[in-house]
Amino acid sequence: MSKKYVYMFSEGNASMKNLLGGKGANLAEMTNLGLPVPHGFTISTEACTEYNEGGKKLTDEMIEQIDVALGKLEELAGKKLGDPENPLLVSVRSGARASMPGMMDTVLNLGLNDVSVEGLAKKTDNPRFAYDSYRRFIMMFADVVIGVSKSKFERRLDEYKEEVGAKYDTDLTAEDLKKVTAIFKQIYLDDQGKDFPQDPKEQLLEAAMAVFRSWDNPRAFVYRRMNDIPYSWGTAVNVQMMVFGNMGDTSGTGVAFTRNAATGEKAMLGEYLVNAQGEDVVAGVRTPNPIAKLAEDMPNVYDQFMEIANKLENHYKDMQDMEFTIEEGKLFFLQTRNGKRTANAALRIAVEMVEEGLITTDEALMRVEPKQLDQLLHPAFDQAALKAAKSLGKGLPASPGAAAGKVYFTAEEAKAAAEAGDRVILVRLETSPEDIEGMAASQGILTVRGGMTSHAAVVARGMGTCCVSGCEEIKMNEDAKTFTLGGKTFAEGDYISLDGSTGNIYGEDIPTVEAEITGNFETFMKWADAKRSLKVRTNADTPHDAQVAIDFGAEGIGLTRTEHMFFEADRIMKFRKMIMSDTVEEREAALEGIEPFQKEDFKGIYKAMKERPVTIRLLDPPLHEFMPNTEEEFAQLAEMTGKTVEELKIKARGLHELNPMMGHRGCRLAVSYPEIAKMQAKAIMEAAVEVSEEEGINIVPEIMIPLIGEIKELKFVKNIVVETVEKVFEAKGRKLDYLVGTMIEIPRAALTADEIATEAEFFSFGTNDLTQMTFGLSRDDAGKILSDYIDKNIYEVDPTARLDRTGVGLLMKWAVEKAKPVRPDIHLGICGEHGGDPYSVEFCHLIGLDYVSCSPYRVPIARLAAAQAQLQFPR
Repeated sequence: MSKKYVYMFSEGNASMKNLLGGKGANLAEMTNLGLPVPHGFTISTEACTEYNEGGKKLTDEMIEQIDVALGKLEELAGKKLGDPENPLLVSVRSGARASMPGMMDTVLNLGLNDVSVEGLAKKTDNPRFAYDSYRRFIMMFADVVIGVSKSKFERRLDEYKEEVGAKYDTDLTAEDLKKVTAIFKQIYLDDQGKDFPQDPKEQLLEAAMAVFRSWDNPRAFVYRRMNDIPYSWGTAVNVQMMVFGNMGDTSGTGVAFTRNAATGEKAMLGEYLVNAQGEDVVAGVRTPNPIAKLAEDMPNVYDQFMEIANKLENHYKDMQDMEFTIEEGKLFFLQTRNGKRTANAALRIAVEMVEEGLITTDEALMRVEPKQLDQLLHPAFDQAALKAAKSLGKGLPASPGAAAGKVYFTAEEAKAAAEAGDRVILVRLETSPEDIEGMAASQGILTVRGGMTSHAAVVARGMGTCCVSGCEEIKMNEDAKTFTLGGKTFAEGDYISLDGSTGNIYGEDIPTVEAEITGNFETFMKWADAKRSLKVRTNADTPHDAQVAIDFGAEGIGLTRTEHMFFEADRIMKFRKMIMSDTVEEREAALEGIEPFQKEDFKGIYKAMKERPVTIRLLDPPLHEFMPNTEEEFAQLAEMTGKTVEELKIKARGLHELNPMMGHRGCRLAVSYPEIAKMQAKAIMEAAVEVSEEEGINIVPEIMIPLIGEIKELKFVKNIVVETVEKVFEAKGRKLDYLVGTMIEIPRAALTADEIATEAEFFSFGTNDLTQMTFGLSRDDAGKILSDYIDKNIYEVDPTARLDRTGVGLLMKWAVEKAKPVRPDIHLGICGEHGGDPYSVEFCHLIGLDYVSCSPYRVPIARLAAAQAQLQFPR
């Protein structure tokens, strides 16, 4: 039996969204409900996939099935495509399974040619309407299907209107529109070297293929990437009998939402235009009327519209976004879908629909996209100002929010400008840990290099600061303190604006508005917490970050990076002195000066977290990251150490590595310099004992040894930690329970997890490094490579931002399955940036992890994603 590619609306239903796309499934559902929907058929998403994989051609079988469906549509309509006396006209529209408003293409009025336009004029006794429809079709077909620039037609239409003194298209007469049609046909002939196609079946097949091709257009590509929609899904094509809103004053077209998409208020929100077609509402050429005015213009139509709209909301149990057309007083619904909405609106609608008894709390939890919660936690641009602004370029949307301020090129200058009261955007080729104070002082961060898990991205997300990374279009001149983007050069002190949710960069100061968290947020998140089984921790290095995370619902800390504590001005020189030491004794003496700082930092975190679990990672980065960068810093270090600047530079060069990601870092530092691990273990445990006594609480420290690949490494470093801890207990006269575990970030560690579990009391999957090492990609240099790979559909998404379940995920699954039999009570978590990505959180739930850990501002996202995972895959 041959495969079915084409379905009449009467053959489908809402559950067939994957096959028919969202629009096709909903048109089928509305048809089955007996609503006034123009007849039609859907060409499936499977046909799109085969079209794309088969050399961009429709197969004979597809063409044959389209032909059969067209015959059935002609029978239902009582008209034939291209008929000279009573022509059937159709619209050809896209419709993916996930709503992608405006991202793909549409063709209206298809079936018109030089003969059928006359038949339409006679049949309707309305030549103005017939030629208005024909000129629209020529322009749309030429633009969407053939690729003739729409602006050629629009420019010539504006010129013609000026010649005849017409302000609006509606002022043009039938004769005018005949002339415009002739002009449009000539534009087509001049551009293509052949006449506008007259065969309606050729028009239909070409339009269907154009819709399939539009799945590959740049805006659809960007939208899919932003919304995690796989390329392999494809789009369906909906062929539907045209109904006409441009037949006079008793006709019209409009769009409406059953609730306010911005606020969530339960009130119909919509607009319509009299004597217009669908694209006129969107184009903004004429000002539409509010939907309430329809009650005055056509009261019977308005009553029917309200009845159907309410019926659709009750049927789908969600806010509906509807397109409708009125043809000579008769109402038709062309589309309904679950409407796009702001995060605040989504929460309000979900909570109020539960209160109304329309949905359950479980259904409400599935109605909000976890990533939408970002909007509630970060500033946003004023929408009117943003609409008027022009983007100069685009980087990666590394950390959400909106930021506007003056450009500064160094962390020191950014910090100084912020202290003087300026709003600051820090612009760097790439950031390093030393930039932390400047990053903290900035409204936003822009980097030329680096990916979604680069230093800038990770730190910015942790601070809740807007960041756009990896904008390789930027030409930077660090010496002159300028950069050029989009043909414009910016100097220190010039204003720019960043949109961390889209990656767009603007060359002006766009006003921002603060995020707003409502009572609905608290209600909704309580429902999520009651449902989920996966715990949510945070990655936090300071008491402030820890408190922010607690306020957002974090249940502990899954990662404290001790290296960030060394970069403050009063500590970095002491740490550099330790690095430059020549003997163990010198290093130990230098570390004694650092230990009090470390201990106070840990005490601050323990006090903020109370009895919640806290995992502290021993020093991880290679030592060269801490080295001086300027002559002045080398001179200061020379004075402190008694060495010459040249001696220090030779030693610094000796620390340089060709591939530091796989170099002298993590547990390897503790093997080479056990005294560093001793100092850190002592500071961790002394802080825990002292806070336990001072606060009267029970703290169970979790000490994490990074970058283990071999069981003997873990034993070696663990022995150092245990010996040190026991000495602290002896000196303090008090013992605490504590855990020693490791990060699984080297593939070999995952493959030998059963061995490692004999020593490790917990695993935390460091998926940033595990992804890098599995793919053989450096996250700081991967931006350009990943961009090419995603553009060419080699990778569907950036694996550094969304967990690769097939490879990295398999290593994690193996590690869990190998470790559990060896140590049944082992704690299992994830602390890579994937811990805040909903798709990745779902995977962690599926393989049986105990918790995910993410940056503070992503904690609510992880909480909701964990609840949705439990609803879909109970455990």
